[in-house]
Amino acid sequence: MTEKLTEARSKANRKWDEKNKIRTGYLRHKARAKSFITKSPKDGATKPNEYLNDLLDMKKLLDKKINELK
Repeated sequence: MTEKLTEARSKANRKWDEKNKIRTGYLRHKARAKSFITKSPKDGATKPNEYLNDLLDMKKLLDKKINELK
């Protein structure tokens, strides 16, 4: 379902991105974090349990941040 964007739409997207750099960065970081969690661990983890340990470290960070925001 990949549709090619028109030149006008691409230009409008670039203009919005330029005006909303902080929001664009936030959305990009959020997408990368979700992608790291949902993708196959084979894609980059080279040591046994490396991916699992990374996820557990992230979980600790997330738990800490959630408690800070409560």
